[in-house]
Amino acid sequence: MKRTLMTSLCIAGFMLGACSSEAANSSSGEWEPAKTVELVAPSGAGGGWDTTARMVAKVIDEANLANKSFGVINKPGGGGAIGWADNYRRNDPHNIFVASPPLIFIHLNEQSKYGFKDFTPLANLIADYGAFAVRADAKWDNLQELFDDLKKDPTAATVIGTSTPGSMAHMQFVQFAMEAGVDVKNVRYITEQDGGAITSLLNGSVDVFSTSVSVAVDQARAGKIKILGVTSSDRLQGDFLSDIPTAKEQGYDAEFVNWRGVLGPPNMTDEQIHYYEKLFEKMLATEQFAEIQEQFGWNTMYLDSSEFTEFLEEQENDMDRLLKATGFKKE
Repeated sequence: MKRTLMTSLCIAGFMLGACSSEAANSSSGEWEPAKTVELVAPSGAGGGWDTTARMVAKVIDEANLANKSFGVINKPGGGGAIGWADNYRRNDPHNIFVASPPLIFIHLNEQSKYGFKDFTPLANLIADYGAFAVRADAKWDNLQELFDDLKKDPTAATVIGTSTPGSMAHMQFVQFAMEAGVDVKNVRYITEQDGGAITSLLNGSVDVFSTSVSVAVDQARAGKIKILGVTSSDRLQGDFLSDIPTAKEQGYDAEFVNWRGVLGPPNMTDEQIHYYEKLFEKMLATEQFAEIQEQFGWNTMYLDSSEFTEFLEEQENDMDRLLKATGFKKE
């Protein structure tokens, strides 16, 4: 009834503004953006979300994969919660956002009322991995030396991350420290969400930076910091990256995957979901994005909307268990 009424109005010449390309695409069973797509990084500049959003938008635009341009918008605050809340409020399929484990952690910690089930998972794109970095002149040369000191005194080093306590950067460090036998409840962890974590590490304000490989790798290549270990099960591929040891090969039998995907507002149509699924699948297959992945140490981890939703459900169960095991959430 609604579609028939729209068609009649268009034919009759009334409400010409309603006869947009978006309406036309919907009537043909397909959908394309009717305006610029806002790809939101719910953080400040320079972090993993920002880097991912900018690289994705860059490839989509340069390879002419979409009929409209993709613009990156930064919406920092609340460990991502500000950007998610804005997306939910606007409820516009032209406004989508990059997400990773904090979307689940922050909801489980009751720091945001919005979890992944309040949005439409569109596609997961990559698997980034965690990195534990220290200054180039730090006394620790591997994770065992760091964790040995922390086992003696959990306050012997201050850890910084871009996520809030109980969220991704904190929990990935906790997971491996716990595996090493550290009293993780007394480890000092502080948050810096405005791009100053590297500066704090370099000026000696903190001792360890718990972050993603993609954020740490440029400073490590420049010799300003050293990465004691990464959270992947196998060594990463690529120049320089293949020389960085994993935590697992240093004796810590754990893995932490920093998945990065894209979600949209609630109640998106099947046509809208299909459009983004296929767009991101094509983007991942380009030579341009392959070069970017090698630069940052990203692995392809494409999941369509249905697969991504199932994966997020599994992740939520796993993260809930981790938070309870470490005392950050009550049983």
